[in-house]
Amino acid sequence: MARAVTPRRKAITTAAAWTIGLLLFFPILWTILTSFKTEAEAIASPPSFVFFDWTLENYGVVQDRSGYMKFLWNSIIIAGGSTLLGIIVAVPAAWSMAFVPSARTKDILLWMLSTKMLPAVGVLYPISLVFIKLGILDTRIGLVIVLMLINLPIIVWMLYTYFREIPSEILEAARMDGASLREEIFHVLTPMAVPGIASTLLLNFILAWNEAFWTLNLTAANAAPLTSFIASYSSPEGLFFAKLSAASTMAIAPILILGWFSQKQLVRGLTFGAVK
Repeated sequence: MARAVTPRRKAITTAAAWTIGLLLFFPILWTILTSFKTEAEAIASPPSFVFFDWTLENYGVVQDRSGYMKFLWNSIIIAGGSTLLGIIVAVPAAWSMAFVPSARTKDILLWMLSTKMLPAVGVLYPISLVFIKLGILDTRIGLVIVLMLINLPIIVWMLYTYFREIPSEILEAARMDGASLREEIFHVLTPMAVPGIASTLLLNFILAWNEAFWTLNLTAANAAPLTSFIASYSSPEGLFFAKLSAASTMAIAPILILGWFSQKQLVRGLTFGAVK
């Protein structure tokens, strides 16, 4: 039997959850508030939380100086392209490891995961030379490829975990009905793993969106995403905190909107499934 939860315990748990959530969200909230301050108010001590002269000047300066839409479009193409390309490569790989394992499958999975432990700076120079030789330095396609390869172990591991939860008998039944390998993967396996694929897509899109090391080192101007856009507000003269906060707010706004939309869709899907 389920253990009864007292109102007092429920209230304490709810308050603790809200407190932790607000503490985690506070840096983002402070960045958003700072973006509406002047540079003098942004560095004032003690800082003002709400009662200050609100201004939109920083957003106008950032837009006029940097061309926000160009960086935003680059981020969308790079993050979306690397995520979709990773899914295309990872779905057959995870399928083979989950349903046709070999004696080396676990070793391969561990080796793939171990590549994430390699410091990125250790392979920066050879990758830069390869990009220069191929002529894809400071291009979107170059960043799409390198970010896909970086996040591929995570994509394969996540999809492998979800695929392992699907009974193999369902795929065997599809084979008995004459389904080819392609039909088995795309018409039987993939629809059953939609929740897992969706969560994998969202996580890896965020990872690619927030990637700074490779985007700062492999781009100059043409393919620079929002991470380069934010870094441009760090200068030898110092940090312009108000303008840097405005740039950061403009960079995180699409992710906040995407997270809110994804949460609404998830809640709607769970509610529909419960009613159904």
